[in-house]
Amino acid sequence: MGRPALPVARRLAPLVILGLLALLPLATALGLPAHWLTLVTRAMIFAVAALSLDLILGVGGLVSFGHAAFIGIGAYGTGILITEGQTELLIALPAILLVCAAFAAVTGYVSLRTRGVAFIMITLAFGQMAFYFAQALSAYGGDDGLTLYEKSTLLGREIFGNRTGFYYIALSTLAFCYWLARRLVASRFGRVLRAARENAVRVTVTGYDVDHVRLGAYVISGMMAGLAGFLLANQTDFVSPAFMSWQRSGELIFMVVLGGVGSLHGAIVGALAFLIAEDVLSAWTQNWKAIFGPLIVLFVLFTQGGIAGLMTKLRGRRDG
Repeated sequence: MGRPALPVARRLAPLVILGLLALLPLATALGLPAHWLTLVTRAMIFAVAALSLDLILGVGGLVSFGHAAFIGIGAYGTGILITEGQTELLIALPAILLVCAAFAAVTGYVSLRTRGVAFIMITLAFGQMAFYFAQALSAYGGDDGLTLYEKSTLLGREIFGNRTGFYYIALSTLAFCYWLARRLVASRFGRVLRAARENAVRVTVTGYDVDHVRLGAYVISGMMAGLAGFLLANQTDFVSPAFMSWQRSGELIFMVVLGGVGSLHGAIVGALAFLIAEDVLSAWTQNWKAIFGPLIVLFVLFTQGGIAGLMTKLRGRRDG
């Protein structure tokens, strides 16, 4: 009797997660430190990026080690436009997404000609190219980064200045990206992408162009990560080449694996858990990385499915 409830639990999980996130500002009004609002806003921004990576990694089986480049492009695009006096969101955001799409289309077309380790290395190479290009932008801070003295506006109104308002913008963006990713996965496009991960030759024989489907997913994923970069720049009022370093790409992979590869909502949970644990441990000790790394490795090894997989197992035992 308990087994049929599992699919329902999976469908409800993202709604529960987003519902709890929506209540956090109320908790801060009741006494939770205001720092948590800023922290969770940042975590939700990275959850958008992790979700975008899970779309190609978990669903398509494409391990990109240069995905942070899209975050950097989104952040630098925002920073450069603001510096040049263009703060209007309705102009800046489409331009940023278009640049991310173009970069993803070009790099994806080249990268998808390879497989396995070669694909990982070539995405890493493209990510490092973007990183060094940002370092070379001396007019916009170069290696020191670029400080932003304004935020993006909507029809002339500043919408990112209020901390609670920004929180709900980030939450709404995350909810929309999750809905979009879920719709894509459930569509014929998503089914072909998932099938190609299992057996690309068989899918090709049925008449589908696997490379085009994978490239489409890569472009959508890059645009979604660029959107995260746009929000990140407006939250931090600062952009830096570090936003697109290979370490940041590795952290995104960790978030996806920690939450549960391929579950989509697991990417959200993984990003939240990663950044909250990072904040708590860094406040406790300066050597937090020496603790954090082994903890993540042990957790992933023993859960074999991340947080989403662990919750499914616990649910199955309780219903069983």
